[in-house]
Amino acid sequence: MAIACELVQIAPSLLIWQTYDPALKADLFSTVITTRNGSFLVDPIPLADTALAQLLNAGSVSGVIVTNSNHLRAAADFAARFSVPIFSHAETFPGQAFPGTKVRQSDGLVRWQVGDGGKICDELAVIGIEGAAAGEIVLHCATNGGTLIAGDALINSEPYGFTFLPHKYCSNEKQMRRSLRKLLAHKTKRMFFAHGPPILSRAGERLQQLLDADL
Repeated sequence: MAIACELVQIAPSLLIWQTYDPALKADLFSTVITTRNGSFLVDPIPLADTALAQLLNAGSVSGVIVTNSNHLRAAADFAARFSVPIFSHAETFPGQAFPGTKVRQSDGLVRWQVGDGGKICDELAVIGIEGAAAGEIVLHCATNGGTLIAGDALINSEPYGFTFLPHKYCSNEKQMRRSLRKLLAHKTKRMFFAHGPPILSRAGERLQQLLDADL
């Protein structure tokens, strides 16, 4: 997997890093969100040593979050490096059972099962999205006007712009688009993506427009 060279501060509690992966022919983005319970790395891709040092200085890492089965990326490497659990929907890791809320796998990593309506910590809520990739979740943080962090169901990359995951990547496109309407219940100023740069203002309004145009 391609390695990102730079960690960029977007807001006091939000950082991103990104690179283009020629094998996937796609821009890959990762997000760090800092809460009172520590920092969480969302869909992390590999980081160069200098950027990794910056991440280490950004505050304590409390967990790694994987938003769907296509975004395993470097999650296990980061979880092992920081000795923190991986949070994901149970369907994100096919063939790996979640007998309870918490399970330690044979690789020594701890994985926590999260699902629609659950929380990763006090400030990070989980919204399950059906019909996209397996295990698709969106994260919401209500502080500072509200932040959404999307996996694949919403993208903001060329040549598509801000839109839905293309049909060919969906397990059930109509179901996904209906499911995304759950996001409208959450106040949102900004939105971050696994594919594409963040929207830093009026993200909730833009999401409303996108979903209303689909009715």
